[in-house]
Amino acid sequence: MVTDGAVLVTGAAGFIGSHVAGRLLDRGEAVVGVDSLNAYYPPALKEARLARLAGRPGFRFRRLDIADRAGVADLFAAERPRAVVHLAAQAGVRYSLDNPAAYIDANLVGFANVLEGCRHHPVDHLVYASSSSVYGANADVPFSEHRGADHPVSLYAATKKANEAMAHAYAQLYAIPATGLRFFTVYGPWGRPDMAYWAFTEAILAGRPIAVYNHGDQERDFTYVDDAVEGVVRVLDRPAAADPAWSAATPDPATSAAPHRLYNVGNHRPVGLMRFIDVLEGLLGRDAIRELRPAQPGDVARTCADVTDLARDVGFAPSTPIEAGLARFVAWYREYHGV
Repeated sequence: MVTDGAVLVTGAAGFIGSHVAGRLLDRGEAVVGVDSLNAYYPPALKEARLARLAGRPGFRFRRLDIADRAGVADLFAAERPRAVVHLAAQAGVRYSLDNPAAYIDANLVGFANVLEGCRHHPVDHLVYASSSSVYGANADVPFSEHRGADHPVSLYAATKKANEAMAHAYAQLYAIPATGLRFFTVYGPWGRPDMAYWAFTEAILAGRPIAVYNHGDQERDFTYVDDAVEGVVRVLDRPAAADPAWSAATPDPATSAAPHRLYNVGNHRPVGLMRFIDVLEGLLGRDAIRELRPAQPGDVARTCADVTDLARDVGFAPSTPIEAGLARFVAWYREYHGV
């Protein structure tokens, strides 16, 4: 669905953001990409992602830190986007243990600036990235948006949960249609070097040991990036609306009397960590040297997304099996690094 006005994509040089920007351009949208190109991981990778977008009809890029209040206000005033896909954030659970300020600045201050932009220059829809991390200590799997998620076990998760509360408040106060997407372990080509699948691939090819936390007793709902992007775009085309059946007496966390909605974006097929490593070994043609270690602070043992609502409302749910998704990542990794 293409309509007048550009879509603002924050985090456009990031993993998911660059894929979303490309997908929107493919269908004829005008896209304004924003990114700070920070050094959390090598900026050269972010620049390479941007190079794939640069020069394409309809794409414009602005280098900007979303924590810059005046800069974000000027951006919205100048561009007046019709919709916003907010994917800029400080990512990573473990990094938050050592660098909490980065999460406060990007994920809280930055998101507040984006909300203010949407308030003063109304948009048709704000779609923003939340995370499966918000489920935290919840052991009731599959994780459902309709159940509480009030016990985050990392600062990263806490900031994402705060984003949901902030977006809901702005939806309530200023009638901004806002939808939060709880992404489950997105992976694939052009991914992030800090993620396990990338680090494992790099180590196995170099003959170095890989750290297998919780002694391998973990399951993750790995979601292939193209599936995640399809979910983003379909949700973008369906602005959040107030739920007329919502009741304050029995409040549903996923919906609201305000135009705010939450969806899980996951594959609904958890894969054990040891199985994941087995598949990667087969694709690389090498055995991993596995170093079994205790669980790390902030980790959760299992994730699994209930995607019933996403499938019902937008007619799509992620389904790429790990064997196919990892094969595409490994092929890309070999080409990108000349391995």
